[in-house]
Amino acid sequence: MIAPKEPHEFGGVGGLGGVGGAAPYKPAGFLVPEGPVGVLAIQGSFELHLATLRRLGVRSRPVRKPVDLEGLSALILPGGESTVMSLLMQKYSLFEPVRKLGEKGLPMLGTCAGAILLGHGEGIPQRLELAPVELQRNAYGTQVDSFTATLSLKPFSRPFHGIFIRAPRILRLLGPRGPDGGEGRRHRVEAVTLGELHGSPVLVSAGNFLLATFHPELTDDLRIHDYFLRRFVSRKVEEPVLSVGRLAVGR
Repeated sequence: MIAPKEPHEFGGVGGLGGVGGAAPYKPAGFLVPEGPVGVLAIQGSFELHLATLRRLGVRSRPVRKPVDLEGLSALILPGGESTVMSLLMQKYSLFEPVRKLGEKGLPMLGTCAGAILLGHGEGIPQRLELAPVELQRNAYGTQVDSFTATLSLKPFSRPFHGIFIRAPRILRLLGPRGPDGGEGRRHRVEAVTLGELHGSPVLVSAGNFLLATFHPELTDDLRIHDYFLRRFVSRKVEEPVLSVGRLAVGR
């Protein structure tokens, strides 16, 4: 039986080596998802997410049109410009299909702009409103106000180097009835804070959603993606597994 690691053990060697030409990083106990992990590839830092998935030895697929959503094990919404990303999702008929997949339970990771789209908030852009989290865009200022910070995140025993570029701030975690207590989109899950900066959540888990207000894809540290894949994507192993070639399958 493959036993998953405890949360503080995730990514024990994450961050070692460069992305370019590096050997795939496959920590012990990791189960490769059955279908590819999609990365929304219409704007933003999608290439860096795809490179990270390659290092993790996981099949990936750029998502640019609705047909690209078929058969995915998960979807990553990258950092970028949230307004442009939202408009392009609508232009290419991706907005509603992505929303429906999220409602059906497809695991989704949103970083920075991706987190904005997954959550709630006032004004532009139009948001998917899938995760019970309210975010403010560009909360720390303009591009010149971007910064880095050492983050203490609950899933990890070692600090994580957070890169915040025109980053959003999570204002509050919402209840199951949405931002206004009943009239908005309802949620079947509640949000849990996995890390804070100056009292504001920067990493939040909510059902099948993981939201980061920073850019893990801009670092050489694989732990956020590793955590997402293990805790949200990989199937749980309840029975002994048989090794078949390079894959492990249940009886």
